[in-house]
Amino acid sequence: MASEAVNRILFAEAEMNRKNTEARQRRDELINDAMGRSSRTIQKKLGEANAESGKLRAEYDKKLEKYRAEAKADCLKQLESIRAASEKNMDRAVDRIIEEFF
Repeated sequence: MASEAVNRILFAEAEMNRKNTEARQRRDELINDAMGRSSRTIQKKLGEANAESGKLRAEYDKKLEKYRAEAKADCLKQLESIRAASEKNMDRAVDRIIEEFF
């Protein structure tokens, strides 16, 4: 009878160890699976973010080129205006010098 009780206790302990081992294996499988899915999700999201940032960068580059062209045209226009004014002023200065000395 005592031997039967000891056998049941040993069987219960062995069963408990087996179930614990199975539970650990299942836990490890679930964790590995979740890590794999999360890694794929992160890579996918990073890819999407890179694609979106590339689109935005391209749009901003186009806008920048447009603004640069407009700024250059505006600068050239202002330079021409300044050049015309300076030539006019130089002509007046030359005329004034000629009037005073001749």
